[in-house]
Amino acid sequence: MSDAKRPTIARIWRGRVRRERADEYEKYNYDVGIKPLIEKALGVQTFREDREHESEFMTISYWEDVPAMARFTGRDPTDIHHLDRDPEFLIELPKSVQIIRLLTSHGKTG
Repeated sequence: MSDAKRPTIARIWRGRVRRERADEYEKYNYDVGIKPLIEKALGVQTFREDREHESEFMTISYWEDVPAMARFTGRDPTDIHHLDRDPEFLIELPKSVQIIRLLTSHGKTG
């Protein structure tokens, strides 16, 4: 398995939804946004933090390099891509994603 691609880049997206719509958005986001990402990224993690009036969602995808992300997005991977129904769900549309270098990884996350 030494030929396996290793992630060197993580792409982090965050969005906030009104608490009463969080369950609905979680399903929509997974079906429309996360499933295609799983097929292309080296790994994907999704997180949800429920607060009193809102829920924050975070998706971290792992990539071999920036060109690999660009092949998936079809453009600059730092550009934000909104799902069709994001304006309906999200409190505000995120203006950016965070791209960070992965230096080391330890332990089991799957």
